[in-house]
Amino acid sequence: MNTWQADFYYLPSLPESQDRQWELVICFDEFNGVLPEKQLNSIVYAAQCSTPEATAAWLERQILLAARGKLPDKIQVFRPQAIGLLSVAASKLGIKVAATRHTDALKQILIQRHKNQPNYNPLNLEKPPPQALPEDLWGDQWQIANIATGQIIELFSDRPIPICSLPENFYPLNLGLGSDIFIPGIVVYGGKKSMQLARWIDRQIPAWINYIPTEVGKSGGFILETGLVDRWIFNTFESESAAEIAKSYEEKKRVSQGLHFLLIQPDDSGMTTTAFWLLRENSDFSQVKS
Repeated sequence: MNTWQADFYYLPSLPESQDRQWELVICFDEFNGVLPEKQLNSIVYAAQCSTPEATAAWLERQILLAARGKLPDKIQVFRPQAIGLLSVAASKLGIKVAATRHTDALKQILIQRHKNQPNYNPLNLEKPPPQALPEDLWGDQWQIANIATGQIIELFSDRPIPICSLPENFYPLNLGLGSDIFIPGIVVYGGKKSMQLARWIDRQIPAWINYIPTEVGKSGGFILETGLVDRWIFNTFESESAAEIAKSYEEKKRVSQGLHFLLIQPDDSGMTTTAFWLLRENSDFSQVKS
């Protein structure tokens, strides 16, 4: 499948001009890790327009120019404000638009393009405060678990799991992770509400789960990031031992290049798995240098 990553956003206003300029940036290739700037320039198409020109029709023309006769099957978009116009333009060309936070290639390109503007970060998005999970979805128990990179795909790829997400680009082998690294994750025992909870999470499109301390070493909680900007308070605790385990979870996540998982089961018998998601936190390109 031919997949592009694209963004359409307004540029910071110049001091001598009040006219807002918009920029379309398209990345033709997906990749993991950091590429030098000279390689980035070979996989990008960019065009700018004024506010009156910022229409779906203008975007449609630019997509055709960028494609050079070979249109993509899908365009991935991470900015909520860009989805509307890009979806309209792409639909007229028979292209699907997918909303996803996982556009590392595009995000690296945007950081590089604005590296000389220290007070401007093109990746900043307005995010609402975390919301509480609906009370009728709370699980019975939860715990932190770790699975070796060499086992995780084998464990879940062939099992009859009603909801299972194993993106191939998240496979440990494709990320260059050694087989001795452990991938951390959260296991939720949902009891009779397991399927209801799993379906709700799947509809939200889970992205990753972070540990947020409220009092260092004593209390905190896990935040489930979903969709493009939504956040949910997945669970909270007030325990020094739980805080230590949560800290270890984040440390293991850094070692595993952001890779982690969410597993939902009715109970701890291991007989039935309701849902499994292999997740990966976005790379931070804020320190990328050419």
